[in-house]
Amino acid sequence: MSDSPGGGGAVDVDGVSELDHPLSVAPAAAASLGVGADFEPGHPAPEPPTPPGAIVPPTDRPTPLHDPDPYSTPPYGEPGPWAAAPPVQHPGGAPASGVAPQASTAAPGTSAAPVSDTLTSPSTPATNPWHRYDPWASPAPLQQAGTPERQRSRTRKLLAASALALALLSGGIGGVVGAHLERDGIGGDIVLPQAGEEDSQRAPGSVAGIAARALPSVVTLHVTGDEESGTGTGIVLDTRGHILTNNHVVESAGGDGRISVSFSGGQTVKGKVVGRDTGYDLAVVQVRGVRGLTPMPLGNSDNVRVGDPVVAIGAPFDLDNTVTSGIISAKERPITAGGEASDGSDVSYVDALQTDAPINPGNSGGPLLDAQGRLVGVNSAIRSADDGVGDGTESGQAGSIGLGFAIPVNQAKRVAEELINTGKATHPVIGVTLDMEYAGDGARVATKGSGDGPAVTPGGPGAKAGLRAGDVITQVDGEPVHSGNELIVRTRAHRPGDHLRLTLRRGGKDMTLSLVLGSATGD
Repeated sequence: MSDSPGGGGAVDVDGVSELDHPLSVAPAAAASLGVGADFEPGHPAPEPPTPPGAIVPPTDRPTPLHDPDPYSTPPYGEPGPWAAAPPVQHPGGAPASGVAPQASTAAPGTSAAPVSDTLTSPSTPATNPWHRYDPWASPAPLQQAGTPERQRSRTRKLLAASALALALLSGGIGGVVGAHLERDGIGGDIVLPQAGEEDSQRAPGSVAGIAARALPSVVTLHVTGDEESGTGTGIVLDTRGHILTNNHVVESAGGDGRISVSFSGGQTVKGKVVGRDTGYDLAVVQVRGVRGLTPMPLGNSDNVRVGDPVVAIGAPFDLDNTVTSGIISAKERPITAGGEASDGSDVSYVDALQTDAPINPGNSGGPLLDAQGRLVGVNSAIRSADDGVGDGTESGQAGSIGLGFAIPVNQAKRVAEELINTGKATHPVIGVTLDMEYAGDGARVATKGSGDGPAVTPGGPGAKAGLRAGDVITQVDGEPVHSGNELIVRTRAHRPGDHLRLTLRRGGKDMTLSLVLGSATGD
């Protein structure tokens, strides 16, 4: 309990007022409001006490234009510029200077409620954003969180992301536009891109370079006989008009047939057979009255190795000046061609070069060239899937399966020289009759010769070397021999007068003999 110095009753701040008034104004509060404790006569009667919770406006301020807001709602209205901002309540704040706290009205035995309804002094700094609201003031600058370095880092990241998005967007737009222009163009006539003119010269060792040098030396032969006709190819040997080809190309012409020779430049003239040989399947045709002939340079077939690149030129199926290329697939491949005659007189025996360069009917008699453009073989036969080994003429319709055969140039050169000089070619011979029915491994000397004569020619090369009837020859110069045809091929690969070393089996024993080849005139 405490006594108020201004009289008017005592107030228990810890309990309920003992007076009939629910709340008495303290002298300090009365002084602040301009009300005295005692009133003199003649003065206006004092105003009734302020009820609890009511806001007492200061005496030095104009009367508000509107009633106080009992709910403490921030002033969203816009009072006239002449009026000061209306007062607001500050819950839980300290009383303004010069204003005494109101007495508690709590019931005895209970704690007094905190004083919450007070006037806020105009000089008191506002802690609530609505305490001193001024709708005409400039807005306060926003406070950015974070340090300047962090802000700069976020700025850089934002710029980088923006640049990346711009690049992706630009690339996408450019791709769409480019695709549209590529597909539809930008209008006008369509002009397709094309390479300009280039040097027509090619490397000498290329297929194009070899073909360019060789084509003037290659001719196409059209042969017409009484019963058949065909197309083949020929090789210019010299400036005198001698042309090398296969015997089976010109054979159909006979004695009264016609041979037409066409050059790569377009000139066509007649040709005449100078000589031919069935056993080697070679022939020489001569033309006259043709100037500026370009002879084919000759190589050496002994220098050829398996895998060497080669170029073939011919007229397959009458398509003249056709160029193909490949490699040497094998050497010394024994083959036989022909054999249509009942006596076997048309069989040719070739110790051939094998190539995978495409050769077809019409290529017969054409050149097989090495990487320097030199003649290493004369294309003569092909292996077809239909009929075995063919002669490569147009009459046979079998096509290339990558197995072509050419007469080695060393053999062709010797035969061509003999045909030009004498009209006939010589064959190297052993001087024995072979048993062509023998099914064992090797070439067996027959027991009897033709016409029941001796199988070993008396005084011949075989007799001088010591060969006997029934001997089985298994090797020639160390190379295996598996049949009689293969022995003939191995022998024809040599010249008359060459020495051979023969390995043979006689009476279950192996022995070796030395033999000098003889000579016979071919057909």
